[in-house]
Amino acid sequence: MESKEFLRLRKKLGRTQKQIAQLLGTSVKAVHSYEQGWRSVPAHVERQIYYLASRITGDEEEVKPCWEIKNCPEERRKQCPAWEFDGGKICWFINGTICEGSIQKNWEEKMKICRSCEVLSALMPASRQEKTGD
Repeated sequence: MESKEFLRLRKKLGRTQKQIAQLLGTSVKAVHSYEQGWRSVPAHVERQIYYLASRITGDEEEVKPCWEIKNCPEERRKQCPAWEFDGGKICWFINGTICEGSIQKNWEEKMKICRSCEVLSALMPASRQEKTGD
């Protein structure tokens, strides 16, 4: 996650650095470092800030499950944790999903795909603004 994206999401959540640090279970100094680009945002922090942003700004009713959007064959669906745990709208949050035909090796590889996927983007604040013109 880029520092600008972290800062944008913190502001969309309407939180100060201190408040977001408390929510994320990290220090204010760490938050400051993420926003300045001095430290990379750890996977667990990135995951949590995306989750928080999706919960307060997303319109989950309008989002189809990932397997419908990606038209996954039934065989692949049955092997995917997103399907198994009925997480087709939060597939980006679940490790081990079968995206683009294979399981990604780690969080960074997974998020390269997820950041450009309509499932995650439909739940993020910027995406909603672009769609509605707000």
